[in-house]
Amino acid sequence: MTRSLDWDRVTDVDVVRAMEEYDRLGPEQFFAEHGFAPTTTYELIWDETPYPPKAILGTAYRYATGRRLASADFEGGKAGAVKVLVRLGFTVQHIQQPAK
Repeated sequence: MTRSLDWDRVTDVDVVRAMEEYDRLGPEQFFAEHGFAPTTTYELIWDETPYPPKAILGTAYRYATGRRLASADFEGGKAGAVKVLVRLGFTVQHIQQPAK
């Protein structure tokens, strides 16, 4: 069941804070602590470093509101996390697949 979420409370500062936590903990511990998984379609790019957009936005939401989200609580794709992150001024792109 998807609940109504107040994305307007999330700021770019919250997103940067979540990325800093991701860098500090590393992917495995970050995913374990926040209940998300690695990204498969999109990546958030910050200082030329890729981040998992849904996991970062979900963590930023917790910083902004104090409420923890599960992965199933919101969409991660173009109409979900990607849209919110782009609105906040971040670059989100499709993951580049290696050439065959």
